[in-house]
Amino acid sequence: MTRAAGRPGPDTGSGTNIVKVVAASMAGTTVEWYDFFLYGVAAALVFPAVFFPASDPAVGTLASLGTFAIGFIARPVGGLVFGHYGDKIGRKKLLVFSLLLMGAATFAIGLLPGYATIGIWAPTLLVVLRLIQGFALGGEWGGAVLIVSEHGDPARRGYWASWPQAGVPLGQLLANGLLFLLAAVQTDEAFAAWGWRVAFLASALLVLIGLWIRLAVEESPVFREAQAQAAERAASGEKDSMPILEVFRRYPREVFTAMGARFAENVSYYIFTIVISTYATQRLGLSSRFVLGAVLIGAVVHLITIPIWGALSDRYGRKPLYLLGAGGVGVWAFAFIWLVDTKNFALIAIAVVVGLVLHGAMYGPQAAFLSELFGTKVRYSGVSIGYQLASIFAGGIAPLVAVYLYTTFDSGYAVAVYVAVCALVTILAVATYTETSRRDLAEDHGIGDSKPWSGTR
Repeated sequence: MTRAAGRPGPDTGSGTNIVKVVAASMAGTTVEWYDFFLYGVAAALVFPAVFFPASDPAVGTLASLGTFAIGFIARPVGGLVFGHYGDKIGRKKLLVFSLLLMGAATFAIGLLPGYATIGIWAPTLLVVLRLIQGFALGGEWGGAVLIVSEHGDPARRGYWASWPQAGVPLGQLLANGLLFLLAAVQTDEAFAAWGWRVAFLASALLVLIGLWIRLAVEESPVFREAQAQAAERAASGEKDSMPILEVFRRYPREVFTAMGARFAENVSYYIFTIVISTYATQRLGLSSRFVLGAVLIGAVVHLITIPIWGALSDRYGRKPLYLLGAGGVGVWAFAFIWLVDTKNFALIAIAVVVGLVLHGAMYGPQAAFLSELFGTKVRYSGVSIGYQLASIFAGGIAPLVAVYLYTTFDSGYAVAVYVAVCALVTILAVATYTETSRRDLAEDHGIGDSKPWSGTR
């Protein structure tokens, strides 16, 4: 395997080693997703009783999961704003701001009084803070994966870019792990009253660690080169259009491809990690710590396998692995429900582990795949728009749709059908698009005349 001519290797040439770049990116994504998933787990297990009237537990749960979905609505807005400025002034500055914004919102949730104390203001302020979380996360993902994708060796882009993706299960591992620990050492009454707040307040420490690592990283050389070219065009009187307009003018197909690729990945993930909490505790009568333990095991395996899938995508291409993952989760969803319905901890853990391993076949190559869809001038905007718009229609409503389906049809297999349909959407989107793994990120052409990098595999 050789590198492309003229392309940086493990030392990026910018004074920042690729391992350092990956560490900074992964540290931030871990913190951001810790905050985001912490809310998701708490929305299923704690928030219905704390922030919503207790007259009807089912209504309270739906309302709580509704606030979870609101965060997804804010994500495309964050993607648009962060993408615009990230393409204009750089990836690093926006990544630092998104981390601070997410940390502040999560810390504030930990201090927020409940419905019994301040009435309607409790759910209202919870919604506002959730919107801030979604806005921050909307800008985080694109910048985090791009600053890695645009550094380093293009022949190993899938591997290196998969590490920020691994920050997602690591964040979930920390969120679920801390909640599991708190639930294990406290009574249910103490955990519901104040114990859950500890996990939200702990976000402040994680943010400080993430900032310390992230501030040490330099801007990507690919972006600096594009910025220099933009300055030359400006000096000659040529004006660049807004990145968002450029995305929809030159890359409409790529936006829809990115959105379609997200459906099976996004929906299956929230079914396997968030919806299982509500399904198992409310429908099957299992304890919250029982479910959190199974998801915890799945998160460990997920964390380990994501970089493996990323590395395999460098060798075999993004498409084959993505299609394997999409088809896999579509089929496994039915086995997943059957195993969860057994109420056996070992079988439920297997259900989660296999589901997340198949999910990783999509999520590992995803960062490189989406980065390769767009030119440098609009890459932050392009990946953020495609990624976050899909979040509204996929993961954002997945918990609500799933709860509605298994309560309406009195069967978890209705949820499995939902996952299978989403898998078909992803298979169609990815199968009808060309392989991207050989594209040169320094090329800023439209997809029709994009040139591949000159290395061999």
